[in-house]
Amino acid sequence: MEFQVITLFPEMFAALDAGLIGRARQSGIITVQTHNLRDHGLGNYRQVDDTPYGGGSGMVMRPEPIASAIDTVAASRPGMLKILMTPQGERFDQPLAREFVQHREGLLLIAGRYEGVDDRIHELVDREISIGDYVLSGGELAAMVVIEAVARLVPGVVGNPDSLAEESFGNANLLEYPQYTRPEEFRGMRVPEILLSGDHGRIRAWREAEALRRTTRRRPELIAGKRKS
Repeated sequence: MEFQVITLFPEMFAALDAGLIGRARQSGIITVQTHNLRDHGLGNYRQVDDTPYGGGSGMVMRPEPIASAIDTVAASRPGMLKILMTPQGERFDQPLAREFVQHREGLLLIAGRYEGVDDRIHELVDREISIGDYVLSGGELAAMVVIEAVARLVPGVVGNPDSLAEESFGNANLLEYPQYTRPEEFRGMRVPEILLSGDHGRIRAWREAEALRRTTRRRPELIAGKRKS
């Protein structure tokens, strides 16, 4: 699967060279390519931002550089889903990750900066996505979150595909059940005896019950089928 990213800080995406995603990139299962928005800036100083009409603090990203970058990528990769990372977008979650991985042409992610982007850019993208109700300095980290979550669903990225179904939000939108490893006792806390029993049927039932209990206690809105927007 292919991910293209428009950003003012392409060096930040070197973080995706590590771990599971890094191995997937090295093997060619996924591709992550960045495009420096400054290359599409205006004038001798490659300007990408300006003061907002009507006044106000901060700077706003101009539409021309972003539109030029989108057009350049789209010309060679038609059909990519164009996604603007913005706190005003719809909340990113596991169902959206599953939806995005089905887009065979890949994803084009646009990482904003400053006080936001000129509102006319919204007409040039297919989706607007937020990773949460908080403010970051830019959309780069949010774009990496989307890449990580979607890439893990690409066949071949995760070694054991069965583990995807057992993770939080992977099974009926429940949180993952409690996990334990050695030692059997740690600072007076013991591993539940049922996990040592070898009875896989009882273990499976216990895990299902614990996943439901944990979700009910920590994220009751998931049980009710409600997700915050």
